[in-house]
Amino acid sequence: MRPLEELVRPNIRALKPYSTARDEYSGGEITTWLDANENPYDNGVNRYPDPHQKVLKQKIAALKGVRGEQIFIGNGSDEAIDLCYRIFCRPGVDNTVSIAPTYGMYRVAADVNDVEMREVPLGTDFSLPVDALLNAADEHTKLLWLCSPNNPTGNAFPAAGIERLVRRFDGMVVLDEAYIDFASEPGFLARLGEFENLIVLQTLSKAWGMAGLRLGLAFASAPVAALFARVKYPYNINCLAQQAVAERLAQDVSPQVARLCAERERLLPALAVCPAIERVYPSDANFILVRTPRPDRMYDALIAAGVIVRNRSRIPGCEGCLRITVGTPAENARMLETVKNFRL
Repeated sequence: MRPLEELVRPNIRALKPYSTARDEYSGGEITTWLDANENPYDNGVNRYPDPHQKVLKQKIAALKGVRGEQIFIGNGSDEAIDLCYRIFCRPGVDNTVSIAPTYGMYRVAADVNDVEMREVPLGTDFSLPVDALLNAADEHTKLLWLCSPNNPTGNAFPAAGIERLVRRFDGMVVLDEAYIDFASEPGFLARLGEFENLIVLQTLSKAWGMAGLRLGLAFASAPVAALFARVKYPYNINCLAQQAVAERLAQDVSPQVARLCAERERLLPALAVCPAIERVYPSDANFILVRTPRPDRMYDALIAAGVIVRNRSRIPGCEGCLRITVGTPAENARMLETVKNFRL
């Protein structure tokens, strides 16, 4: 890996981050707040939120087994994805490498930031093309994007392949583990200290059931996490979200995750015997990718039955495919009945 200073954009290295009113004092018990031009009448949301999310980071650190200084909290994982480009990639100069097909926001954020995205197709049965990914990089490649378990294919990549990429790639590897709670094997968060060039993304929108609160997590070495904190907008997580997430983190979501995984395993063979389904792909996530000769017609049939899935058939590598989220048993039964009765 190149030294971190060489990977970071020069303007970001020189950046003097915005200093909030609450950053300019330390110590002392404050009872009168006249520093931020807020409305003084208490209504529960009249004060600015903690820009550093200190209480929430303590809870997340304890939950995930990392240090608080290794955590960035974003307005969804999409904020962390965008910040990766803004921190490391010079527009019109640097480039990134990504697997394909994968989560579409990696490319959208690249296009917004005027950064070339070099997509490397997954191998047979959506396998990880380690050598091809490494060969796609050059001296201007700053980021390598991986998603495991991958969206929309659903499969988790072997740890050995991911580790080889992290050790050999001469830039920052961003490993998106949004669906890791549904996988049978652990992710790389516990090994974060082994790799200075690893950024692990996770989310509270899937297993934790907080999609409406829009809170994503990036874990990295303390120097990299500090770069995220410097570049982000000051008050990126509002006070209601911080409070709600802190309360919900005390709940045990493992029973729900276990039920979803059990439903996934029940649906895999049930979908495979449906006449209109050509293939059901293995899944380590909370969704299943299926291939059908008539994806548009099946999608419309499901819509007519009041069931919405994701039509991925126009994505290269996913021709003919629909992505089906694992729902409640009743929701899954409604979907399955429609798919069973669909005729080509």
